[in-house]
Amino acid sequence: MNFVDKIKKAIETRNWTVTKANDSWSVFKIMSEFVNGYETLSRIGPCVAIFGSARINEDNPFYQKAVETGAKLVEKGFGVITGGGPGIMEAGNRGAHEAGGKSVGLNIVLPHEQHSNPYIDSDKSINFDYFYIRKTMFTRYAQGFIAFPGGFGTLDELSEALTLMQTNKIANFPIVMFGSEFWNPLVEWFRNTLLENQMIKENDFDIFHVVDDVDEAVRIIDDFYKKSELKPNF
Repeated sequence: MNFVDKIKKAIETRNWTVTKANDSWSVFKIMSEFVNGYETLSRIGPCVAIFGSARINEDNPFYQKAVETGAKLVEKGFGVITGGGPGIMEAGNRGAHEAGGKSVGLNIVLPHEQHSNPYIDSDKSINFDYFYIRKTMFTRYAQGFIAFPGGFGTLDELSEALTLMQTNKIANFPIVMFGSEFWNPLVEWFRNTLLENQMIKENDFDIFHVVDDVDEAVRIIDDFYKKSELKPNF
């Protein structure tokens, strides 16, 4: 039994009544998720994260575009990381899997919607209880983000990446927002409200790209790394 498993076992055998003492013990559970994530993802090589709604079905055009994106990323030498669930996440993993590339899933334990999709490599599926640890894994080990249409979770992941890059807390990496009809109203709000009220700067718009074409999305990622080193982001 390795260190992480020992910590998990110790935590599982405790009585988790909410007390200050147990708040302190939860640090070990948090630490075990970080250690497990770092140990697994540090070995996978360069991957690109594909985000998007879990509620998008297989017959949705964005699902098909995400499958295609995953496959074309593999052709360029990248693996794919997703949140491990259904919808766009499944599509991204499916594209990578069917193209013979690395397919990674960072699954989150939720009361509904979330379940692991069948296209994740068996040795590259990680379950998390904490959203913030899961997001740390994405921002550390993904070499780029491609955000398809999605809900609060997608916006949360996208906003965190934009914020960390804006504040120079992580190294620059490409962020692509796929689907202009979906994303342009948000970008217009950035410009007409945030920029107008001087809450962001004009050069903050250089952090991301809005596209409608799979080849363009993949080219943005590939071109970036023709000039930049592949490495963890912080």
